[in-house]
Amino acid sequence: MIRSSLFPQKRRRAWPLIVLSILVIVVAAAVLAAWLTLRASLPQLDGAHAAPLFATVTIARDALGVPTVQGRTRDDVAYASGFIHAQDRFFQMDLLRRVAAGEMAALIGPAALPLDRRGRPLRFREHAQAALAALPANERQVIERYTAGVNDGLRSLRARPFEYWVLRAQPAPWRAEDTLLAVYAMYFDLQYEQVTRALSRAALRERAPAGLLAFLLPATSRWDAPLDAPSASAASSAAPPAIVPPWLHTMRSSAADAEPEGSGLLSSVSGFVDAGGTVNSTVGSNGFAVDGAHGAQGGALVASDMHLGLSLPNIWYRLSLVYPAPDGRERRITGVSLPGTPLVVAGSNGHIAWAFTNSYGRFVDLVELQRDPADPLRYRVPGGGWEKAQVIHERLDVNGGATVDLPVVQTRWGPQLVVGPHAYALHWVAQDPQAVNMNLMRLEGATNVADALHAAQTFGVPTQNFTVADAQGHIGWTLAGPLPRFLDADVNAASLTGFPFGSSTYAGWQGYLPPEAYPVRVDPPAGRIWTANNRTLPLDEAARIGDAGTDLGARATQIRDDLLALPHASERDMLAVQTDDRALWIEYWRRIALDSLDARALSGHPERAEFRRLVQTWDGRADADAVGYRLVRAFYYSLYDAWFGALDKQMSEVAPLVSYRAANTRCEATMETLAGHHAWIPEGLADWRAFVLDRIDRAIAQLPKGTKLEDARWGERNRSAIAHPFVRMLPAWLPWVREWLGTPRDPLPGDTNMPRVQSPAFGASERFAVSPGREKDGIFEMPGGQSGNPMSPYFIAGHEAWVHGDAAPFVPGAAVHTLTLTASGAR
Repeated sequence: MIRSSLFPQKRRRAWPLIVLSILVIVVAAAVLAAWLTLRASLPQLDGAHAAPLFATVTIARDALGVPTVQGRTRDDVAYASGFIHAQDRFFQMDLLRRVAAGEMAALIGPAALPLDRRGRPLRFREHAQAALAALPANERQVIERYTAGVNDGLRSLRARPFEYWVLRAQPAPWRAEDTLLAVYAMYFDLQYEQVTRALSRAALRERAPAGLLAFLLPATSRWDAPLDAPSASAASSAAPPAIVPPWLHTMRSSAADAEPEGSGLLSSVSGFVDAGGTVNSTVGSNGFAVDGAHGAQGGALVASDMHLGLSLPNIWYRLSLVYPAPDGRERRITGVSLPGTPLVVAGSNGHIAWAFTNSYGRFVDLVELQRDPADPLRYRVPGGGWEKAQVIHERLDVNGGATVDLPVVQTRWGPQLVVGPHAYALHWVAQDPQAVNMNLMRLEGATNVADALHAAQTFGVPTQNFTVADAQGHIGWTLAGPLPRFLDADVNAASLTGFPFGSSTYAGWQGYLPPEAYPVRVDPPAGRIWTANNRTLPLDEAARIGDAGTDLGARATQIRDDLLALPHASERDMLAVQTDDRALWIEYWRRIALDSLDARALSGHPERAEFRRLVQTWDGRADADAVGYRLVRAFYYSLYDAWFGALDKQMSEVAPLVSYRAANTRCEATMETLAGHHAWIPEGLADWRAFVLDRIDRAIAQLPKGTKLEDARWGERNRSAIAHPFVRMLPAWLPWVREWLGTPRDPLPGDTNMPRVQSPAFGASERFAVSPGREKDGIFEMPGGQSGNPMSPYFIAGHEAWVHGDAAPFVPGAAVHTLTLTASGAR
């Protein structure tokens, strides 16, 4: 009896072990299945693959996975480009087309509906279809061959990309118009923030009298660095004696509670893509050139670092395209492509090298609709009459949810946006036929600056500063992309204001400028060209382009002076300019802080004394170890909060992201003027000195709890947060997965208002410096690798060179893998 009664107890004790064993086996099986799925979705790197080509194409990848695509025809090279884009980056391409078309929720689910509600009213899929039909036959053929390559590349994967397994979805085939949708996605990323600027200016106008409004929105600053005004000296560290209305001295600002250190005033919108999915408060992109007379080897050089939101995979995909020109000579175009398109966006073809930076002309107008109280669909139009808007019902499919009906109110100028009590029509260049085309492909055969400039003036892209150099030593600049034609009266009255217009008087633009009317600069006397999202033209010329938020100009000033200090620049010199992290813009605020920290201020305040010591001994750089920079920066933002924090809180009630900083990209200039005149001392503080000391104390208090001042290094605050979008979906208790899907949390140098623009997830999406014809001496860096698959050795390959600013090669290296696409004859 005793013996037999032990069996049930033993069995009961064994059950937990059995269950645990089963769980371990199930988890191990799941991990193995996931690993095998990820492995199966990696591309084929070697061997042969039959494809519908005119002739054989080779895809040779180097140690970083960078491919050289070589074929007999441009169409075949386009096909192969689509093939490798799909195998390495299809999910990224899918997001680009969906964010432009307003079709994200069909893949992501209900969380993406806000993006679709923004994107679908613009009906970019319909625009893309119309633009595709209007292309010349040869350009349409290139897109169609690229599309065929994309779909073949996707089908050839042994398993669909892992993101679709997570989302429980199947990838939809690529369509020809999707290539143009990828361009529309860049319109969102590069121009849509003009909507926020106009709303911010409208909100500011409602809260400030006319005299104060003019002061708060300066059109120029001491940092301006237009191309026609070279100077070898940096902007003065003292603010200029700006005109300040006398009554400003008697005004008191209402100090608001400062935001946590470094949180910023414009928050990121959670999204799944960088192009169109994120709004950044940081302005970026540098493009500059030196002519042959100032090149170290007698050749002209171009440098490019386009600043965008940073994610994995990176927005750009490196490659070289090689195919015969019509005269039989070899064409070799090397640079970065945008997955979803068959073109090299920026790079070199051996004869010319080119770069882009975003232009902030007037490309978006908000037209306030003066609506009929009895019928909200009726609105006033010029001439005093009424017009009735059309209501279009768009269907939003939702992965895992019910279909949503989206009524879109369509006016003569564009879709209606309702913001609080106001209704606006969104009139945007992106909605016009001139917005997209394939003319960028003309650069592949351009052999000199003049030809490149003429081509650029016909591009259908978000309007950019275009900088080019040729192998003969010449350099040039123009604007690339559509430029609206404004009436003279409209230019003088509104182009530089950025306020919404009234529907009863709105004229808008009257078509577009012809190429011969575009501004151009060729071989300027200084022998250098610099662009950094700043005002590049004199005010009379700039007025005809408009100003929708040009940068303060501190970056452009610093780049200009760096270039002028180089009598003969090499590629490494150009890289040194790109990675210049000297914080010249903040020297003014450093001096203000130090001037107030006298012996009386330090007495009984050991933290102030330590603040002074660290700031005084700081070397002026925003490098990762810089304590002084972090402290002065925190002081600067505490001043902003005291002057404008309460105003921002009021303005943010209008709409997300609306703020004074969004209304005025030159707010530093306004702050310098206030500081120079000791104006706007908040209530409760006796004088300017007391105000500055209060702000220093606030900056110290905002440091993370327990942080000693001497340990407050800038790199601790500015750590890399570059990761796959799925990281946002992961719980905090899976840190190893989060690390696997991202780059190391490196401390990063650089910040806003200096050439090395850098925040945790915003900065240089690429850096290159190259002399056309000397590509083997060129330099290239990129924050992410070629592949979007974390199992690939190319997921973050090259990242370390980008972090440290190392001089990695511009051209692909020796082939490590070679895939041959053999012609099957069927097309």
